[in-house]
Amino acid sequence: MALIIRLLAVLREFIAPRYHPERHYMRGPGPACRKRSDGSPKAA
Repeated sequence: MALIIRLLAVLREFIAPRYHPERHYMRGPGPACRKRSDGSPKAA
């Protein structure tokens, strides 16, 4: 029974994935920002 429930959960996630905002948040300045500055990371 647990296998059937797990398969249905995987199928549901494949058809209509849930939104996970933490996957889309910026994690810090990217390569373009470093290219504009001197290239070294700044201390906070």
